[in-house]
Amino acid sequence: MVRPRRSASTDPTDLMFQALGDPTRRRLVEMLGTRPHAVTTLAETCGITITAIGQHIRVLEKAGLVTSSKLGRVRSCQLDPDGLAILQRWLDARRSTWEKRLDALGAQLARREEG
Repeated sequence: MVRPRRSASTDPTDLMFQALGDPTRRRLVEMLGTRPHAVTTLAETCGITITAIGQHIRVLEKAGLVTSSKLGRVRSCQLDPDGLAILQRWLDARRSTWEKRLDALGAQLARREEG
């Protein structure tokens, strides 16, 4: 059975989770969180080709997590902290919902104990 191909999402949150769904890309985000790195350094550290790193960087750039620039023959990548704000807003919205639910449950249980 051939499954229909899913269309690529352009929702920033979807792009973020798709990008972070790969362990190599999560490792790159962690590395770039400490300081900018050259693509060659990232490739050496991760033990994969420069081409593969380039593909991972493009996914991270599309998700808004990473920016890159080229100076001469060296392409350097850095974490884009503004990109992480999308993820933080998504997490905060979920946390807020669950905190309200847990507060309501706590209040209900407290009333039962009093009564």
